[in-house]
Amino acid sequence: MDNESYNPVPHDTVFRQQLLSDPAVKSAFENSAAKYTLLNELLKAKHEAGLTQAQIAEIMGIKSATVARLENALASGKNTLSIDKLTQYASAVGKKVEIHIV
Repeated sequence: MDNESYNPVPHDTVFRQQLLSDPAVKSAFENSAAKYTLLNELLKAKHEAGLTQAQIAEIMGIKSATVARLENALASGKNTLSIDKLTQYASAVGKKVEIHIV
């Protein structure tokens, strides 16, 4: 690759504002932000509880692979995470689920 032709796109505040000025991009970003916030909260709760996926699965009475799919569902967007499973996961790590529409 010719170094002179390499021109990376800056990912600064101005660039972000330009992207978010497009309503479709803004909507997709906001939808993804909620999923990643929830995923971060699940993983943080798991870490705070000091539990592995296998231990959470045992508490929930499901297979370890199912816990992995629950966590990956938010990151990939390929699977739907049910409120029931989310509530079970939260309970397994000593937390509860609160949903707010703002």
